[in-house]
Amino acid sequence: MNKYLQRGIVGTVLGLALCLLGLFLMGKELLVYKWVMVCGVIVFGIGFLTIIYGLIRKIERRSILDERNARNRKKR
Repeated sequence: MNKYLQRGIVGTVLGLALCLLGLFLMGKELLVYKWVMVCGVIVFGIGFLTIIYGLIRKIERRSILDERNARNRKKR
């Protein structure tokens, strides 16, 4: 697991936690819940995009390594 996947998972979980906190605050009828939910959605989105980026990066790295191995086999 690369650092982008780890950061993405942390961001996604943190975003979900903020959204749940916003729902809790909405039940208590505090007006600050709107800002907490907005922050939660933004953090969740960044975390989700970071997970996608990490997966794409992982696949790209594997294909580059496979290509290098194939090139080295041809030279021998």
